[in-house]
Amino acid sequence: MEDLQTEVAVSYLLLQNIGLIMDDNRLEIRTYRSLEELQTIGASWEELLENYPLATTFSTPEWLMSWWRNFGKDQELLVAGFFAESRLVALAPFSLAPIRMAKTISLRQLRLMGDGSNDSDNLDLPVKPGFEDRFASSLLHFLQSEGNSWDFCQLNTLPPQSPGANALRQLLGRKKWLAIEKQRPASVVPLPATWEGYLAQLASEDQKNLARYTRRLEKRYAVQIYRCNAESQLPKCLEALFEHHQARWEAAGEHGSFASQERTDFYYELSRSLLPQGRLDLWVIELDGAVAAAQFGFRYGRQVFQLQEGNNPKHASDRVGFVLRGHVMKQLIAEGVHTYDFLGGELGYKARWGAQAGHYLDLNFARPFTAGAAYLQAHHYAGRSKSWLRCHLPGMAWEMLHKINVGIRRTEKNKPDAQC
Repeated sequence: MEDLQTEVAVSYLLLQNIGLIMDDNRLEIRTYRSLEELQTIGASWEELLENYPLATTFSTPEWLMSWWRNFGKDQELLVAGFFAESRLVALAPFSLAPIRMAKTISLRQLRLMGDGSNDSDNLDLPVKPGFEDRFASSLLHFLQSEGNSWDFCQLNTLPPQSPGANALRQLLGRKKWLAIEKQRPASVVPLPATWEGYLAQLASEDQKNLARYTRRLEKRYAVQIYRCNAESQLPKCLEALFEHHQARWEAAGEHGSFASQERTDFYYELSRSLLPQGRLDLWVIELDGAVAAAQFGFRYGRQVFQLQEGNNPKHASDRVGFVLRGHVMKQLIAEGVHTYDFLGGELGYKARWGAQAGHYLDLNFARPFTAGAAYLQAHHYAGRSKSWLRCHLPGMAWEMLHKINVGIRRTEKNKPDAQC
């Protein structure tokens, strides 16, 4: 009898593991495949974020829906809402995109809504506290049920402390799915309670320069620094941001972030959504009535996220961006903001403003023994090989190899398709 009970228990666990027996502890799942469907849970979505300690602008309907309208045309929406007693307790905002492997072979990538244009950071899987494990179990069951629609999943720029993502990571390990984790750099400035306390964290030279360059600007020009607080100001502020940002990058031979109409349209739409809520932090400095520098950010709670900026190259010696950021920092501290987030990227110049190095988590996974798993493994080992070569080859040899590789890629890109 004991052997029979053990066999039944093992069989039950195996069947449950592959989803043939429903776990009563799973959450109810509803899917949304269009913005019109997604808008029906707008109020519940906002309520979920109010109860999620790590909520940021990047998880809001304003960000994700604006992003989708401008960048989502080549993808399919696949958002999963997780409900307990008819209350939304978690959200997995996914999208599907085809990845071409060869002329006749393509795979389906599952990723977070908002990923793919290099505009979004801190993308997340918001979960009401206490529901993390049930969410992870329900999510994996959902992904199994949607198995024919995706091959591999890449969840990029997750906050490393994300409860939902961490519960999913642990479950993937127990289920023996292929999971590959990577880190990408980020940085943030913890703001003290007073301006004096913040200044004390800066180098003495920067403390002096903030005062010195501000005085010099005021002697040379009629200076006005302000935050955009009316929709009528948006065209002037945003167009200056686009123009000055592009001028810097084009001078360096690069395209710049605002070379595409999709991105400028996205910034306009996002700004119009965030402005009435008091969540837009678009700051400019005017010299004699003309915008000389602009910094685009937004806030959620007591956090401000700095996304883009542009400084007029004609005023490089005036350090207009430096003066503007100092003014913004002082104002944010006075308003009780406790975090100034520089988002993704190396620490670099941000360290002079008190930024501390951090990171985002990229979580890539696929079902075992699938084409998606093979794809992820191939990319993972290729990346490791590249990192090894960079660390062990002499500098000149690495630069030569890199140039050869770039040349090959350009040749392949410009090569006409072979005729069969």
